[in-house]
Amino acid sequence: MSFDMDMSEFHAIFFEEAGEHLASLESLLLGLDRDNPDPEHLNAIFRAAHSIKGSSSTFGFPDMAAVTHDLETLLDRVRKNEMPLSEHIIDVTLGARDVLLAQLASHQGGEAVPDDVVTHLIAQIRALVQTEHAPVASAAPAAAAVADAPVAISAQDVTTDEAGVTADAEAAAVVEVASAAATPAAGNVVKLSKTPTSESSIRVSVEKVDQLINLVGELVITQSMLAQTAQVGAVSDEKLDHERLNERLQQLERNTRELQESVMSIRMLPVSSVFNRFPRLVRDLAGKLGKQIELRTEGEATEIDRGVVEKISDPLTHLIRNSVDHGIETEAERIAAGKPVKGVVNLSACHQGGSVVIEITDDGRGLNRDKLLAKARERGISVPENPTDQDVWQLIFAPGFSTADAVTDVSGRGVGMDVVKRNIEQLGGRVDLHSLPGQGTTISIRLPLTLAIMDGMSVGISDQTYIVPLTAIRESLRPRAEDVKSVAGSGRVVYVRGEYLPLVALHQVFDLQPRSDRPEQGILIIVDTECGRAALFVDDLLGQRQVVIKSLESNYRKVPGISAATIMGDGSVSMILDVSEVVRLSKRPPLACAV
Repeated sequence: MSFDMDMSEFHAIFFEEAGEHLASLESLLLGLDRDNPDPEHLNAIFRAAHSIKGSSSTFGFPDMAAVTHDLETLLDRVRKNEMPLSEHIIDVTLGARDVLLAQLASHQGGEAVPDDVVTHLIAQIRALVQTEHAPVASAAPAAAAVADAPVAISAQDVTTDEAGVTADAEAAAVVEVASAAATPAAGNVVKLSKTPTSESSIRVSVEKVDQLINLVGELVITQSMLAQTAQVGAVSDEKLDHERLNERLQQLERNTRELQESVMSIRMLPVSSVFNRFPRLVRDLAGKLGKQIELRTEGEATEIDRGVVEKISDPLTHLIRNSVDHGIETEAERIAAGKPVKGVVNLSACHQGGSVVIEITDDGRGLNRDKLLAKARERGISVPENPTDQDVWQLIFAPGFSTADAVTDVSGRGVGMDVVKRNIEQLGGRVDLHSLPGQGTTISIRLPLTLAIMDGMSVGISDQTYIVPLTAIRESLRPRAEDVKSVAGSGRVVYVRGEYLPLVALHQVFDLQPRSDRPEQGILIIVDTECGRAALFVDDLLGQRQVVIKSLESNYRKVPGISAATIMGDGSVSMILDVSEVVRLSKRPPLACAV
């Protein structure tokens, strides 16, 4: 008796496991010591390819099985010491990993991988397998890459005639991963673009599920106890025991908080899922730029909401590329400055309070204050008189600002840093920058742990309550009357710690009747925005609290100056401010962002 089994229900598991094997393959390859490779690492690399081959054959993906069949043979020879590990073998294996990733994406709804790409790759692998010794000369390094960027075959150095590609050019061609930010080189570039699909499922450990079940059980018990306490007072002559009721309400609060934390932990992922793609990026960029650069990572186990993880990848990619290209000097410049030839880029993550802080630090040339000021004046960007270093460093976040002397496919087009800042602020985060000329630069990103719950400051304006995201707040104060000035045609400014900040009266933005129009009788909240710092004028500070974020657009419509809403303890709805948009809505000329 025979029957046909529908394997499609197992495809999601295959896609997830194959992605994990490919990530492991890349990580292990980049960590190999070429002169003295760890046998265990070589075995692990072989096992990753072998696992993909077996499962792709089982689940009906012969294109991936064909690539991994030949790749497995090559890796088997290397692990058995039948041929020495070379940079060329590593490059070709990384290229095979990129093609396999593109094939995996195509089976998930992306574009198909051209046959000639796969044919050429397999020919390269078989040529290596058949040689007695791997060639000493390394293949051209792969282009700057990230794990989910489109794959391409570059024909930049390929010569053609009526008969097609020459043999020498074909032998030199390599599989490249083209950075999403790079401009394709002149020539024929066949893109194997992925269309990433959002994962519809997540893996959860049995331990977390058991914890969740236990907490639900505790919640049910507490609810039953509360119901009994209320029932006794309702059906008997006994007075309601308020002390016992309050005790059980506190228990309910504890259960609810623990349940919230447990549920949120299910959505948490380690930042290693993002960090793991950058060793390849740094390796390929450094080779392309002729630099020696080491990437060091710390805090990879730090957990963050999966929604944040998915949206932080592109900003981090921009920042890493800038550190490698602009931050780290050339070998000659480092030698002249008395530095080690190999530059270092540190990527770290840690928890601080209710936030995650990610830092990118390089030991490069640092920012040039005079060059930044000159470029700002050249572009007509307004700069404060006697600007502090922080004022100058913030110039790099202006739209279109770039100090690159030449445009390359790595950087220099004046895009990136303004997008980085805007994307991070849209996540409720903040970007800070510190630099020492000749010593290096540190960019610090502070992000909320989750996009579902945030820390905010409740403020009162007239009879309304608004929430200001805590990550945007620098400080709050009550100004002196003499510190508030009016500028003809520009509204009011307030003098705070040596600088004049635009004063934004929230009651004017939202057309409310304030308790007083005099700032010295209210409170000023100093906030960071896309346009620089500003002072928000409110009636009262009502206190800090955690709020559950509710989308306003999906439940009502987009409201100018408002990013979302939340439900307060008394059942009323409060608006969560979009601080940058509020400042723009104030329509004061000094508040206009430089363009």
